[in-house]
Amino acid sequence: MDDFAFIFAISCAIIALIYACKFLNWIWIRPKKLEKFLRQQGFNGNSYKLFHGDSTEMKAATKEAMSKPINFSDDILPRVTPIYHKALHKYGEKCFVWVGPRPTLVILDPEIIREMLLKNYDFHKPPGSPFDRQIANGLSSLEADKWAKHRKLLNPAFHLDKLKHMVPSFYLSCGEMLSKWDEIVGNEGCCEVDVWPHLLTMTSDVISRTAFGSSFEEGRKISQLQKKQAQRVMEENSSVNIPGYRFLPTKANRKTRQTTKEIESLVMGIINKRMKATEGSADDLLGLLLESNLKEMRHLGNESGMSIKEVIEECKIFYFAGHETVASLLVWTMILLSKHDDWQARARDEVLQLFGRGKPDYQKLNHLKIVSMIFQEVLRLYPPAAVLDRFVEKEMTVGKKVRLPAGVKIALPVILSHQDCKIWGDDAREFKPERFGDGVSKAGAGWGPQPAYIPFGWGPRICIGQNFAMLEAKIAMAMILQRYSFQLSPSYSHAPRSVITLQPQHGAHLILTKL
Repeated sequence: MDDFAFIFAISCAIIALIYACKFLNWIWIRPKKLEKFLRQQGFNGNSYKLFHGDSTEMKAATKEAMSKPINFSDDILPRVTPIYHKALHKYGEKCFVWVGPRPTLVILDPEIIREMLLKNYDFHKPPGSPFDRQIANGLSSLEADKWAKHRKLLNPAFHLDKLKHMVPSFYLSCGEMLSKWDEIVGNEGCCEVDVWPHLLTMTSDVISRTAFGSSFEEGRKISQLQKKQAQRVMEENSSVNIPGYRFLPTKANRKTRQTTKEIESLVMGIINKRMKATEGSADDLLGLLLESNLKEMRHLGNESGMSIKEVIEECKIFYFAGHETVASLLVWTMILLSKHDDWQARARDEVLQLFGRGKPDYQKLNHLKIVSMIFQEVLRLYPPAAVLDRFVEKEMTVGKKVRLPAGVKIALPVILSHQDCKIWGDDAREFKPERFGDGVSKAGAGWGPQPAYIPFGWGPRICIGQNFAMLEAKIAMAMILQRYSFQLSPSYSHAPRSVITLQPQHGAHLILTKL
């Protein structure tokens, strides 16, 4: 027994020592090695601070940025990306910041951005935190061959010939929102409305209808649960991720797991009903995905398709990636058109000339040239995703012999490229839709082959839902312009902030006038 106790004690001590060494490497040795490597490559940033890195400074910078609104003429970058803005101002274009014990490089060189977005097998999405995976673990977070398989299976659902069948859902959801505005405005014909929550509800309902069709009410419940889940995940991600913390039986962790199970149970119920249906089940995203998946498995075998668990994760992604992107585009469009009423009038004239007061005709939506120019300029100034992230899995050389060590994150600030005066001219921060008059490719000077305009990403991983988003936005904006004119309310505060998507912190208070 004494020998056994001795051996057991030694074994425990060895295991403890191994884990202590791993922890020491994670918390200190590896960060210091990475810092030395980066400085040798000409990158600069704050010295690493044990455990927290720049987290304290990040929170202070974000708190300061969010503390007060700005003027329309002010640069929005210090408010939207405060920590990157400070690092660039302090250290120049080759800089890094510490997110806990991991450095994040800020990359502005268009040549390197192009290379990273093209080489999606080399530069992956950053590994999400365990809390991120509670929201969804589908296409946007998959890599390499698994990503390619899911992309192939999802592509048919987003073809334009399939999307046209979803147009009635766009009409219905936007019509319901406008009816609510009619009730609020009443007989006076003019009223202040915070349009932001209404746009969020409308785009959420669109996703519920187009994703699940006849199971709309269940879809609505999934959407509400996803929103709550996202809020909790953002709260958890605001602090340093401690390995194993998610397994602790805290109130927040229990609630997160409970919500995840509830969402998956609802989606599973819808899928089971759909798989038993014999007709009319392939007009929505879920039906199209199941159809595509079944065809692939019949042709190439079960391993070529998705499991039911994977289908559930893709359904969750529909919500997470779908509704806030379109809502962000619509709200900033309404805000900017409120500020520039000449462009609002031009857009309305175009809509009325094409559609009159009737429903926007799907076949004529491509003729909305002015509306398209406005959208493109809004996406340039207020891209839904202000920053794209990538991760270096192994040591790489990019651009003109710039070496990047394994284990660093990369921040590609879309919003900085979109407002770079070297590309767009001295008026880069001004709202001028006319710059897109001859199309996207001729909008900025000196682009060359580099991606300077990437509101939906670029390269192989460009957003699969881009056509869906633009179709929905065109129909919604056309219907709004047909029925209402709008201007900024005196109570409107200009306060853009990045919360997954670029959003108005204090809402979008506009004066709606019924036409």
